[in-house]
Amino acid sequence: MPAVTLFGLERSVYTRIARLALHEKDQAYQLREVEIFGDTGVPADHLQRHPFGRIPVLEHDGFRLFETAAIARYVDEAFAGPQLQHTEPQARALMNQTIGLLDAYAYRPMVWGVFVQRVRRPLQENAADEATITRSLASVAVVLDVLERGLRSRSHLAGDALTLADLHAYPMLRYFALAPEGAGALAARPELARWFDAMHQRGSVMATRTSLEPA
Repeated sequence: MPAVTLFGLERSVYTRIARLALHEKDQAYQLREVEIFGDTGVPADHLQRHPFGRIPVLEHDGFRLFETAAIARYVDEAFAGPQLQHTEPQARALMNQTIGLLDAYAYRPMVWGVFVQRVRRPLQENAADEATITRSLASVAVVLDVLERGLRSRSHLAGDALTLADLHAYPMLRYFALAPEGAGALAARPELARWFDAMHQRGSVMATRTSLEPA
């Protein structure tokens, strides 16, 4: 059995970020599903792993870690394989800035405001909240414009090599792009669309495709 266990959900954006880092490092791991959104709430044993009941949580040889950004950095630094963080201070700061803005300004409107409303709710025979979608698209536009401007001068979000910033962004943008409005927003930004298409072909991305994505 692998020495690394990841507790999370296959369909979760943040679980996928951690999984992408593990795959890029070619590090074996076991994914243990923890349903935190069920009718009974967060399982009691998971609260022992994460005091706030969130996912993912990583365990490695008795060491336990929560918070996705911390997990991804640990994976990069603890395991052999391609380096996923810049060593030069300004480039590393840009990577961290990108991860921070994605968490602060992209995740909730992209995933909960657009994807859940336009894609998930209709699958569950619930109507989308059009006002929420409209507000979320306006908020997301600023994030997309920031990413587009950066990609005009570099091939990846934080430079000319893949970093944790790219792995952090892709799962959010993938769900966002499953909504027609999201796909249109990406298509309207050619550099971001180029980056997205290239990421979509990566082995780590294909290996972590979720059940909510079309085959």
